[in-house]
Amino acid sequence: MPVIAIVNRKGGSGKSTLAAHIAAWSARQGSAVMLGDVDRQQSSRAWLKRRDPALPAIAPWALDQKNTLRVPSGITHVVLDTPGGLHGFELARVVMFADAIIMPVCQSVFDRESAAACHAELMTLPRVASGRCRLATVGMRIDGRTHAAETLRQWSESLNLPFLGALRETQMYVRCLERGLTIFDLSPSQAATDLAQWQPLIDWMTPLLHPVQAANDPSPAARSGVRPTRLGSYRPESLMPAQESLIQGGRLSAHAATSRPAAVPVPPTSAPSLPHAVHPGEITHIPQFLRRGV
Repeated sequence: MPVIAIVNRKGGSGKSTLAAHIAAWSARQGSAVMLGDVDRQQSSRAWLKRRDPALPAIAPWALDQKNTLRVPSGITHVVLDTPGGLHGFELARVVMFADAIIMPVCQSVFDRESAAACHAELMTLPRVASGRCRLATVGMRIDGRTHAAETLRQWSESLNLPFLGALRETQMYVRCLERGLTIFDLSPSQAATDLAQWQPLIDWMTPLLHPVQAANDPSPAARSGVRPTRLGSYRPESLMPAQESLIQGGRLSAHAATSRPAAVPVPPTSAPSLPHAVHPGEITHIPQFLRRGV
């Protein structure tokens, strides 16, 4: 299940606007998409309540019996709207989910410095450093009469970050969001300029959200043995609230335990047996969110 997270430590960078539009675009491609609002302010969830049910559906988080946020049944794509100030364990937790992270950046020295610090921390995380979780930036609220877009492009390239283009400062985004809409819900003639600015971003996202599959390939769910409603066998089922703690050995040890060949049964003997010793690194219990789907 492809997951795109919108991340920037600085508040007011346009994360919710970007997340809502990506979710709406994906829904219009026929995907069963969820817009997960990890921010405690729940801006994206409030926007979803304004959305006309006649428009392509976008699902919010689902709550289970323990009031834990889960991915609803049948979801195939996930967009995560994250809070400002994200760092440390919470940032690493989001990266565990994400196949890609898009960083919206406004044109000011403060925005660039904050985004650069976030990028530096992201690059210390193995999934990002190895390229398993892709990373890119997009300019937000850019005045087309200035050189702001080119400044952001040069800044992004100096960090070896793909720059997906700049979205202009316009009241169209404000008016759309107030009505539960996005520019993708307007007629092409109404939003031609903005749709053109979105095209490079869409071109970058499309292989991630809709990968080409050979005719004789099994489905992703069949290959991984995971039910389609889960985010993946190596990902926790929920971002918030916090779940059980990771045990020693972490994800790799859990995988080793599940892939270890079954031991040859030992015939019982009449001699009394001593309590079984736990060898170093042996896992006696796998937390629920690390168990593979059945």
